[in-house]
Amino acid sequence: MRFIRFIALALAALLVTGPLPLQSVFAKPANKAPRPAAGIVRVRMLTAEGPIILALDTRRAPVTSANFLAYVDDGRFDGAVIYRSARSRNAQQYGFIQGGIRTDARRILPPFKHERTDQTGIKHLDGTISMARRTEPGSAGGNFFITVGALPSFDAKGDFPGYAAFGRVVGGMDTVKRILARATGGGMRGQMLLKSVPVVNARRLDGPARPTGLVKPWLIDRKKK
Repeated sequence: MRFIRFIALALAALLVTGPLPLQSVFAKPANKAPRPAAGIVRVRMLTAEGPIILALDTRRAPVTSANFLAYVDDGRFDGAVIYRSARSRNAQQYGFIQGGIRTDARRILPPFKHERTDQTGIKHLDGTISMARRTEPGSAGGNFFITVGALPSFDAKGDFPGYAAFGRVVGGMDTVKRILARATGGGMRGQMLLKSVPVVNARRLDGPARPTGLVKPWLIDRKKK
C-alpha cells in the first residue's frame, strides 16, 4: 500500500510540474546546518536573554580556544553570568558585554599562554569574542567579552599585548545587543549591569565534548546545601 501511495503522489507531481529528475524524487533531506570550516568549533551559549552562537577559531587561536572549550565541556559556564555592559560614550549602541565566572575560584582552570592578535590575525571586529584579563598578559581565565562594533584599540600593537580574540558570533547577535542595552551602574566606571544576565548553559555544537576530569567543587558545594 505504501508503494502504491508513493506512485500516486509521484504521478500527481508529474501532472502539476512536469517530469522531475530521478535524483530529486529520491533525494535525502538537505542538512539544516552545514558543517563549519575546518578548525572552527561552534558553541551555543544559552542566556536568560536568548541564545548566542559562537564560532571559535581553533586553528589560528588554538590555546585560547582550548581554554574556552574546557570551561564549556566541564560545565563551568553553566550558572555563570554576564555582568558588564561597556557602552561607547559617543554611540551607545556600540561597546562590549562581559561575562563568565567572575572571581569564583571554585570554577577557575589553570592559566594559559596569551595569544596576541598580531600573531593570530583575529581582530576585534563587530561580534568578536575575546578573553578578559587583568593588567598583565597571561592572566585571562574564565571571563570573556563580546564586541558590538569594531574595537581596534583592543588589538595588540607594539608593546601593548592587547586582548586574546579567538572567535566571533555567528548567531544571536540580537541577544548580545539586548544585553548591551540593559541598565548599568555601580563599579567598573558605572558599567556593571544592575541585574546580571544568567548563563543557563554552554554546549559544543561540533565534535565530542572533552571534559578535563578535574574536580568540580562548585557542584559539591551545591549538593551540600
